[in-house]
Amino acid sequence: MIFIDACLKKPTPHTPVWIMRQAGRYLPEYRALRAAAGDFLALCRDYKRASEVSLQPVEILGVDAAIIFSDILVVPLEMGLPLRFERGEGPVFERVLENERDLDALDASGALERLGYVYDALALTRDKLPKDKALIGFCGSPWTLATYMIEGRGSKTYAKSKKLLYERPEFLHQILQKLTEVLKGYLEEQIKAGADAVQIFDSWAAALEAEAFFEFSFAYMREISAHIKAKYPHIPVILFPKGVSGYLDGIGGEFDVFGVDWSTPLALARDKLSARFVLQGNMEPCRLYDKKAIERGVREILEVMRGRGHIFNLGHGILPDIPVENAKFFVSLVRELSRR
Repeated sequence: MIFIDACLKKPTPHTPVWIMRQAGRYLPEYRALRAAAGDFLALCRDYKRASEVSLQPVEILGVDAAIIFSDILVVPLEMGLPLRFERGEGPVFERVLENERDLDALDASGALERLGYVYDALALTRDKLPKDKALIGFCGSPWTLATYMIEGRGSKTYAKSKKLLYERPEFLHQILQKLTEVLKGYLEEQIKAGADAVQIFDSWAAALEAEAFFEFSFAYMREISAHIKAKYPHIPVILFPKGVSGYLDGIGGEFDVFGVDWSTPLALARDKLSARFVLQGNMEPCRLYDKKAIERGVREILEVMRGRGHIFNLGHGILPDIPVENAKFFVSLVRELSRR
C-alpha cells in the first residue's frame, strides 16, 4: 500500500494523497445515503451504510486511503453522555461533566462493546477496499473530547474547560486519563477490525497555551500513540494537533506521521520535524474552490517537501460546497506532479 509505505518512510511511486473529511457533504452520493439513514448518528450506527460512505471517495476521487466514516464524539456518547446533532449548531450533549460523580457514572468498559458498529464498518470496508488502498481508523484526542463533555457543545472560548484546567487541574487530569484508557482500547479494536493506520485528531489544540498544551493535550496523545506502537509496531500512527505552529520545538514521541494544519508554514514544520516524522498536509482547504489555486498550492507544497517523507492532504477538512470536479482535479494533479 503506497499510503502505508509513505507513513513508514519507504519509497513510493508518487506522493500518496487523501483528504480529511473526504467522506462528506460535498459528495451527492453521501448526501443521498445520509438522507436515507434519517440523521447523522443513525448513519454512523448503520455499519453497512457507514462502510459505503467510507468507500465513496476511493471510488469517486481515486484517493490512496479510505478513512472510516464515523465521528469522534461516538466515544463519549457510548460512555453514557446522550448526544444529538442540531442543524446550524452541531453536536450537543444533554448532560455535561461537572464533578467526580459525573465522571464516575461514565461506563468506560461497556463503551468499547457498544462501539461495535464502528468495528463492523471497518471490517466490511477493509473487505471491500482494493488491496492497494489503505484504511485509516481514528479517534479524537482526550483534550478535544473533554472540551465537548465539559462545555456540552462546541465553544469559541472553551471557558468552562479552561476554568477547570486552572482551578481544578487534578479533576481535568482524571477526565483525560479515563478518556485515554478508553481510546487505547478503541484504537486497538479498530486495528483488529482492519484499520491499516490510525489518526488522532486534536481539533482544539490551539485553545491552549504552550505549557497547558503539552501537559493537558499532547502528553495524552503521546501516551495513546506509544501504547499502540508497542502493541502494533507495524501500524502507522498519525497525530494531528491543529494550530500549534508555535509549539513545534516540543513535538516528539512514538508516532510516525505529524499532520500539519494549513496555518502552519510547511517549511517551518519540515525544518523542525521531517528528520523524525513524515509530514502530512497541508494545503489550504479553500484553494479547492479554484483550479488555478489548486495547481499553485500543489506545486508549492511538493517543492517544499521534495526529498522528504510526505503524505499530501488538506490542512483541515474539505468544505461541504467544494465542487467534486475540483476535488478530483486535486487528487489527480498530486499524483501526476509527484510521480517519481
